[in-house]
Amino acid sequence: MGGRDVFEYALVRVVPRIERGEMINAGVLVYCRAKSFVGMRVHLDETRLRCLDAAVDVAGVRAALRGYQEMCAGGEDAGQGGGDDPGRRFRWLTAPRSTVVQPGPIHTGLTADPAGEADRLLALLVR
Repeated sequence: MGGRDVFEYALVRVVPRIERGEMINAGVLVYCRAKSFVGMRVHLDETRLRCLDAAVDVAGVRAALRGYQEMCAGGEDAGQGGGDDPGRRFRWLTAPRSTVVQPGPIHTGLTADPAGEADRLLALLVR
């Protein structure tokens, strides 16, 4: 298993009507402590989303997803938590919340390439 490190991931879901509990996967967050990596891949299928709620605020959903991506990247654009280490940013992003855009449960695996793993998981679980 040489060269592979533990990573964690969580799907990012869009739940346009919280009271109904219906959702679509719109992204994946990946964190690998050994590589100091936290990243996100996004794919929002607006057609599927509108099937759940024709009046959904797509621009608001996209803005929330951008906020997740900015927090992953860190820096000034990420706001107050932008200077935190990757692990703290991942924990903040995966904290449970009952908003339209919310993280799913955290899962683990092994990878040699966390960025490639994010791409693989997006293709497998979101697209």
